[in-house]
Amino acid sequence: MSEYTQKDSQGHSVGIVEKKLHTSAEPPGELELECGRKLGPITLAYETYGTLNAEKNNAVLILHALSGDAHVAGFHSAEDEKPGWWDSMVGPEKGIDTNKYFVVCSNIIGSCMGSTGPCAINPKTVMPYGLEFPVVTIGDMVRAQKTLIDALGIKRLLAVVGGSVGGMQVLEWCVRYPDMVAAAIPLATTTRHSALAIAFNEVARQAIMADPHWNNGDYYFGDRPKTGLAVARMIGHVTYLSDESMRLKFGRRLQDKSDFSFSFDPEFQVESYLRHQGKRFVERFDANAFLYITKAADYFDLAKQYGGGSMVEAFSKMDARFLIVSFTSDWLYPTYQSREMVKAIKKTGGDVSFCEIEAEWGHDAFLIPNPRLSGIIGGFLYRVFNETAR
Repeated sequence: MSEYTQKDSQGHSVGIVEKKLHTSAEPPGELELECGRKLGPITLAYETYGTLNAEKNNAVLILHALSGDAHVAGFHSAEDEKPGWWDSMVGPEKGIDTNKYFVVCSNIIGSCMGSTGPCAINPKTVMPYGLEFPVVTIGDMVRAQKTLIDALGIKRLLAVVGGSVGGMQVLEWCVRYPDMVAAAIPLATTTRHSALAIAFNEVARQAIMADPHWNNGDYYFGDRPKTGLAVARMIGHVTYLSDESMRLKFGRRLQDKSDFSFSFDPEFQVESYLRHQGKRFVERFDANAFLYITKAADYFDLAKQYGGGSMVEAFSKMDARFLIVSFTSDWLYPTYQSREMVKAIKKTGGDVSFCEIEAEWGHDAFLIPNPRLSGIIGGFLYRVFNETAR
């Protein structure tokens, strides 16, 4: 039994942290993208926590979901009221223990959180890229991340960890750079989107593009498509929850009312909640970035790209030890999709552990503090490090 079995997500914070920038693919050495175009220079925003040991074999790369960023733990200043998006998991004596591991979290290309994306300045025009930004894939994101890991002097990662779109990046890392990944922890993810997932993304994209302020992606010096982006977030947020979580949190309760007003103002608590989520989202995220990242997620198809349509063949190209985690109430990436991965890995003779966690909070369950999840991840990393460091 590992020392992590009885630990929960409580622990100490990593404290004040700093966002850093890494630039690569300077012309004429631009990155050749899967769409056939070139991109460069490329800047990635990232943060690090803990200390890289002398052997450089304790590095853990964390990969974020669609609207995430590199700020996975700690605070940017003493005045910050909210820590990083996975602060319950990353820190001293937490599931991903920064006393033991050197943790790196990188933002992705196509995003708007400090990395090169559609809202960044195109050096050729000295204007925001907008729709001149090339369509990128999960593979392109990972190839850009590798330049960062190389720059940090890391030859092999102890583990790559990520949920949702971050989980897709985990799988891409394992198949594209098998010699660089000792262990992989994909959470609440899939090897390819279902028609349902693609449909929700397309409705969300159409909400943005139907906003008159979207202006074919050229809105950076005028009114932004706030309404369209807010609706897109509301659509996405519904897929992150579950029927049970919404029933428990909202039911059919009214917001600050005792009876219906017979109008189209928000009356139910769930209506007010979704509008609030949409309003908050437009304050921090770029509409074009949303378009690009959802399209990259829709294009991702591990079996098609690496296995000729065979998931077994795709996983046979990987050499990592896997811990795959799903959640009972996740209907966006349901457990059967994780079980398909487990089955394929077993057919290759690979090393895989699987856990389905009982959780009522839907797809977002992997982001919510959970002592069991922390213990499972902490124990897995502890075993892998002890065995690979010998």
